[in-house]
Amino acid sequence: MNDEKNSHKKLQRIKCPRCREWTTWQENPHRPFCSAKCRQVDLGKWAQEEYAIPGEYVPRPEEEE
Repeated sequence: MNDEKNSHKKLQRIKCPRCREWTTWQENPHRPFCSAKCRQVDLGKWAQEEYAIPGEYVPRPEEEE
């Protein structure tokens, strides 16, 4: 009975932050992304420092003189 009740719930639809394709929040192991590929591409962009959180520049220890 409980499963039957839950199956009628409306799935929340979201847009993937990388490719902007529609996907669902529920039953999506890659959320907020639509796929493992989008998740990995986003992680790679952070790792390559293509994304940055705005703030004051702080030199790395090896950059200091």
